[in-house]
Amino acid sequence: MATLFQTLQLESPRLNPRPVAMRSTLISLSALLAFLALLAQAFFRAGIASWSVGLAYIAYDTVLLYFTASQLKWIVTPQVLMRGIMSPSVGVIIAAHNEERALPITIESLLGQQDRPELIVIADDGSTDGTAEMLARCYGLAPGKRLFAAGRPDFLWLRLPQGGKARALNTAIDSTPTDIILTVDADTLCEVHAVAAMRSAFAAELNLVAATGVLTPVCSRSLAGRFFQWFQRYEYIRNFVSRFAWMQLNSLLLISGAFAAFRREALIEVGGFDPNCLVEDYELIHRLHRHSVDHARNWTVRVVGGARARTDAPETLATFLRQRRRWFAGFLQTQRWNRDMTGNARFGWLGQAMMPVKVLDTLQPIYGLTAFGILIGAIGLGRLRVALPIILIMLSKVAIDLVFHLWILGVYRRWTGGDHPISYSKALLAALLEPFSFQLFRHAGAVWGWWTFLSGRQSWGRASREGIVSQK
Repeated sequence: MATLFQTLQLESPRLNPRPVAMRSTLISLSALLAFLALLAQAFFRAGIASWSVGLAYIAYDTVLLYFTASQLKWIVTPQVLMRGIMSPSVGVIIAAHNEERALPITIESLLGQQDRPELIVIADDGSTDGTAEMLARCYGLAPGKRLFAAGRPDFLWLRLPQGGKARALNTAIDSTPTDIILTVDADTLCEVHAVAAMRSAFAAELNLVAATGVLTPVCSRSLAGRFFQWFQRYEYIRNFVSRFAWMQLNSLLLISGAFAAFRREALIEVGGFDPNCLVEDYELIHRLHRHSVDHARNWTVRVVGGARARTDAPETLATFLRQRRRWFAGFLQTQRWNRDMTGNARFGWLGQAMMPVKVLDTLQPIYGLTAFGILIGAIGLGRLRVALPIILIMLSKVAIDLVFHLWILGVYRRWTGGDHPISYSKALLAALLEPFSFQLFRHAGAVWGWWTFLSGRQSWGRASREGIVSQK
């Protein structure tokens, strides 16, 4: 029987590159040439035409908003079914490195589930803090020995040499013989119905091979923490609603490894997680879609509205930029390895719509920062006849975003169960301020990701976050 790595060598376009059609290359090249042509208008055109980069940026974002809105008619209130005779078994893998303080909170959230998993595997990725002592003291665990206890999930603690999250997960897969594998980060707190919602989703749809829950970011109670939690809270709402929209076309690519579920059989069939990718969860979904098309499996990937969790998020500008740098560099890695899918009719809407959109997304942060820079330049040079129309257009876009954002808050509440508070006044203020603050930080992190990708200096970096701990 082939090992996960042997299977990965066959399935991964990184290790086994696919031929790239001329159409795919032309789509990528056209996106770059369009940016250069629009940027040139700032030097050769007068009036609002000199801000063509900004006009294109606003038009693209508005089209995506319209697409998302058009798909939200399919959203319904989640229904979590009770476990039946044929319900799939669920095992949870928690990959942890030096998470002594947050890990027990995550474990307790799993023990408090309405529908508990059958097994919890702690993949201890070379921790050097007090994680080992805590697991032995609080849960009676010993490395490598499965602990059976009446009335709660079985436990297994794997002490591994530090090799990164993907390697820890791959090792744990062999020790998690359940139908469904749920990956939960060591700083993620699952809400009480989360496991039940995931189990119900996989029981109801046999072709479902991967699903993400809906995450809410949590930061510390410091001033900076409150600032970043405020903006990230509403950013996550928009992003998960957008994922629902793409799910309708079976083109969902982005799941959240902090809280995601996989059908174990499919996970093994595509070779598990790729340790050489900075965003191993995102890259894996491409492989699942690719394998499904290559072997006519009709697999699906979903976002499950009733499966909710809270997860630690960056709470300082430095940690936020490092996170977005890694995310975007990993996105660029994955986009490059899978460029043969772009414009490829074999992949349906995924190849002909989602992948071209992702090509444009590689340049979107550069468009955004360039447009903002041109506006600041016009103001600095006293070119008010140019700056004022730009500002009016930006305000019009802010108004559109406000209407959309306030509308989807209600849609989001209905989709995720509606029993968690959302402040409409705070959401309104965040939407007003975001284009001139948080959005620029997000784009800056992405541009840093471009540098990381092009330079090859790819690393996770360190992140010290206190959100989950501080909220308990």
